[in-house]
Formats: sequence, C-alpha cells, structure tokens
Amino acid sequence: MSNVNNSALFEVKQYMVILRQLEVMNFQGTDVNLRGIVRCLGDEYTLDVYFLEEGSPFPPPTVDIDNKKGFMFMPFRDISVLVDILRNEAPIYAHLRGDKPEWTSITTTKEGVGEGEK
Repeated sequence: MSNVNNSALFEVKQYMVILRQLEVMNFQGTDVNLRGIVRCLGDEYTLDVYFLEEGSPFPPPTVDIDNKKGFMFMPFRDISVLVDILRNEAPIYAHLRGDKPEWTSITTTKEGVGEGEK
C-alpha cells in the first residue's frame, strides 16, 4: 500500500457483494437509487463501488484518505463485470485518487495474451 499526495494504492485482498431490491440513499447531498455494492477490502483501505439503477443521478467518485475510504458509482448492469474480475484475476489493486478523484479505479496487472485461467 502506498499513500502519496492524498491518494492511496492498495491490493484488494477480499470483497463482499451486497444486493438490494432498491434503496434510495443520500450520498453527500445527492439521492441515488442503489441496487448493489461491491466492497473491495485491503489491509487498511476500502473502496466501495455503488451500483445504481438506470436513471439515478451518479455522484462523482469520492476519496476520504483520512478515513481510508473511497467511493465509485457505476450502472447496476455492470456489477457482474466487476465481480467476474474479482473472482478470476489476481492481483487486483484499488487506486484511491484524492488528487484526481475521477481517476479512482480498480485494476489488474499486465497479463499475457491467451494466458487463460488456471
């Protein structure tokens, strides 16, 4: 894990999937229509990816380095893509970008073409 310029990079070691039928949740003054959460956990930091119903407002990504948390917002239709990556790839990293929150992300490392799953 590194922490530079109000940002952090950490390896995702565990994840949790939470599904909701529909919850109206207020996130920093914006009412969003929440359908699911994928919580990506490292040793110290957490990135919550909130999956929202179509038509919901989408707040910008938010990073709170002091509390070791980040938040991203994506369409609910994309939840299976993230869960598939978490199940099948390693290592996976979360980038909490306090300096550029719009660059907050989840990434894999380079993988050879045609390497396939083991």
